[in-house]
Amino acid sequence: MTMSQYDSLIIGEIARDTNVDYDGTVVQAIGGAVYYSGFAAANMGHKIAVLPKADTREVDLKAAFAAVPNITVYPLHSDTSFVTKNVYHTADRERRTSTVDSMISPYRPEEVPAIDAAIWHLAGLAAGDIPDEMIPFAAQHAMVAIDVQTMLRYVENGGMVYHDWAKKREMLPYIRFLKTDAAEAEILTGTDDRAKAARMLYDWGAKEVLITHNSEVLAYDGKEIYTCPIKARNLSGRTGRGDTTFACYITERLTADIPTALRTATALVSLKMETPGPYMGTRADVEEYIRQFY
Repeated sequence: MTMSQYDSLIIGEIARDTNVDYDGTVVQAIGGAVYYSGFAAANMGHKIAVLPKADTREVDLKAAFAAVPNITVYPLHSDTSFVTKNVYHTADRERRTSTVDSMISPYRPEEVPAIDAAIWHLAGLAAGDIPDEMIPFAAQHAMVAIDVQTMLRYVENGGMVYHDWAKKREMLPYIRFLKTDAAEAEILTGTDDRAKAARMLYDWGAKEVLITHNSEVLAYDGKEIYTCPIKARNLSGRTGRGDTTFACYITERLTADIPTALRTATALVSLKMETPGPYMGTRADVEEYIRQFY
């Protein structure tokens, strides 16, 4: 494999989140797929570049990633930021109402600097952030990884609703790594059988499919279905779990086979879910967790 300057370039906006817990506690935080993904991959020792977007008058994009030395930040300005509010209704945080107050201006190919990375990871938060045209553009530069939430989640009347991806058959052949959760996989394929959904998405062109579920993570490469169980002892840090899993998996896959990368990513997210915020541990912590629980 040719040595790129970075293992992964993660493209996606920083979100300004207000989280209201079921007991009324209010926490202001920054988040977004690029945030959780960047920390997870970089803290595993991978060399990561991020291309975050926000209203830079309100959000210091370099400061957002300052806690991790091996992330290089290429900030992009948008006149508006992605601003959300999550109200959790239950202690386990499985039920929530999310509203979106504003979104970023969409990413455009001409504003993406020529960054040499093995993978370009498209990590938007809602439909329109990363338009379809960005996928073939990214494929000219690197292996494309995409979290499909950026194609299925639509902001309507301040809320999030899910719609199928109109151009999925056209775009999936460009995609090296595709990530969905169980609900998104069902929207795309019409089946709630995760293994069947993975096979369909592969048949439509994605080369490697990762489907996350609260009990396990599934990977499929056209040959074999692999699964690995989630072992988290609590769910206090469940925000960002899909981003954490995917970012770790794809960067581990640069050097590891599927079962090894899947186990590392699943162990990492299990450990991450036990503490709120992005993953701040080390590779050694994940290896110890694997020894204990896998």
